[in-house]
Amino acid sequence: METGQRQVSANGITQAVRVAGPPDGVPVLLIHGNCSSAAFWEPLLRRLPATLRVVAPDLRGYGLTDTAPVDATRGLRDFADDVAALLDEPSLFAPGARPVVVGHSLGGGVAMRLLVDHPDRVGALLLAAPVSPYGYGGTRDLAGTPTTPDFAGTGGGTANGDFVRRLAAGDRGVDSPASPRAVLRATYVADPASLGDDEELLLDSLLSTATGDDNYPGTAVASANWPGTAPGRRGVLNALSPAHFRIADELVAVPGKPAITWIHGDADVIVSDTAMMDLAHLGSLGVVPGWPGEAACPAQPMVAQTRAVLDRYAAAGGAYREVLLPDCGHSPHLERPAEFVAELLGLTDTLA
Repeated sequence: METGQRQVSANGITQAVRVAGPPDGVPVLLIHGNCSSAAFWEPLLRRLPATLRVVAPDLRGYGLTDTAPVDATRGLRDFADDVAALLDEPSLFAPGARPVVVGHSLGGGVAMRLLVDHPDRVGALLLAAPVSPYGYGGTRDLAGTPTTPDFAGTGGGTANGDFVRRLAAGDRGVDSPASPRAVLRATYVADPASLGDDEELLLDSLLSTATGDDNYPGTAVASANWPGTAPGRRGVLNALSPAHFRIADELVAVPGKPAITWIHGDADVIVSDTAMMDLAHLGSLGVVPGWPGEAACPAQPMVAQTRAVLDRYAAAGGAYREVLLPDCGHSPHLERPAEFVAELLGLTDTLA
């Protein structure tokens, strides 16, 4: 599938958007994850039929879209509002389009927010290794109960400072586990060989991330609770904190309830019940000192939380399908593209 790049003014910012397929094709909206851009979908786009109308924006602060600030107190709504504005852009979608919305990681949370805020504009949802409906880190059980009152251990202060510095410097080396290339190989996929000839493209995508207090990772505040940092009010990791992003009840209550497919890998180290970026889990491994113990600060059961919320969604009249891919990490569209395309086309067939 051939793709073209456009600059679109929508929701007060200029957004870079990859577009492919005929204007009257079955609409598909692709929302990328954290520390990436729409280019992260490029390997998938090559596998999609030319009959689909595919729109893939760079979110604010990523790729070639404006480096607009992220108000973390709105959760992921800044991103969702930007994407929603594209639905009414006539150069992208036909009037009244209800696309299959595909969200990867953070983009899965944006897709959930889009569905909740605009249920009449979403035809179906494909969640790829999505953030939990209770945010990232800081919750202890299937009901999203806070580990501490201030959600300590989440937000901008949890980022690896060396990684952030190397990201800002455009580091393309492999001399440190914190280098962007090393992180791409070790955490975005289970087997770095799956990056193949696209590794440089995907690294470019990762390096397009805007860094700072207003974007990635965002601000941090001190906490009296372990590990001494709590979420601030600006930036991406704070927007992902359960202090600001908790969408479970709204998702269950959404009217219309389009079909949801949830696809994820059993070797994901970013979103799992034992995530390697969840400070509570790292504390249990002794990586972060001073962990107060399992009773006070258990790891967040991210996958179990998502399953519990989607079970509630189904019980309330919706339907979902879970696809668990063995030996797959955080990027099923890169690691298991044939299965991913099949699930996506299964949803587009319902809209054709």
